Amino acid sequence: MYRKIVALILSLLLAVGIIGAMLWRVWGDLNATLQYLHPLYLIPAVLICVAAWFSRGWRYKIILARLTVVVPTLFATACIYLSQTVNLLVPARLGDLIRIILVRHEYDSTVSQGLSSIVVERVFDIITVSFLGLVSILFVLNVPDWALSLITIPLILGAVFFGFLLCMGNKTSENKYLGYVLTMLAEVKEASLTPSSALLLFFSSVAIWIMDTIVCVSVAAMFNQEIPLAVVLLAIVAGNLVKAVPITPGGLGTYEASLAIIFELSGVAPATATLIAVIDHLIKNLITVIGGVASIFYFGNWVVPEMMASIKRRLSDNGDENA
Repeated sequence: MYRKIVALILSLLLAVGIIGAMLWRVWGDLNATLQYLHPLYLIPAVLICVAAWFSRGWRYKIILARLTVVVPTLFATACIYLSQTVNLLVPARLGDLIRIILVRHEYDSTVSQGLSSIVVERVFDIITVSFLGLVSILFVLNVPDWALSLITIPLILGAVFFGFLLCMGNKTSENKYLGYVLTMLAEVKEASLTPSSALLLFFSSVAIWIMDTIVCVSVAAMFNQEIPLAVVLLAIVAGNLVKAVPITPGGLGTYEASLAIIFELSGVAPATATLIAVIDHLIKNLITVIGGVASIFYFGNWVVPEMMASIKRRLSDNGDENA
């Protein structure tokens, strides 16, 4: 357990170090850049960010419904808010697993249904983000090779994964663990690969990420920056694909660095690029935390002890062996 706590502390320090280094590099220009700040653009950024979160909740509700777990949109949104808030505190996206507890406690779902719903959501997020990145590249000149690789690799892996699901058929196994995996894969297939589900999840995911991009456009407008939409989209894609690799909690530091690099390559001044990246992620994370706190009140007193126990189990080196 102590090794994982040390790893958590180191990942937090890494995130702080990355953001600190970014700000230190442009420290002398920050004051001049802030003089061009137009805070009124913060209002549409916040409103669109909140709308994007509720859109995520609606999409999660659709995924659960395909798994025969019928929940209200508000409940699904609260699940996402709370799990993403935990992801800001712990590495390896352990917060996603909180949803299994929430849905099981309130709607008596199985663990495999909870896991399957998370897999479906994450796979569609990665695929649609990569697809939008590929589209944005068509309108952006001098895209670095690493950005192209970052975008195409997830698309290839996603195609392989869905191809595997289509070919697997209705497999069963007498082995307990293999049977569990096959059950979960069958649920993922049922939730995502019927024509109606695939189209609904794809286009709703595209809409969610477009809203996420518009938040960043609003932040850029705060600094009188009219960055082409394709460039902002490419930056958001790069930031979220890097963020998907759980190096730091919630992608803190790595997300900001990715956005700033893309903006600088497009001609934005380093100080401005850094502030846009930091403020964009700050707005999204603050909305996440506010929604997460509100979700705790929504679920009730039972949720905090359950979350703490779950996180403690996940941080334990060998489960009951160390008890």
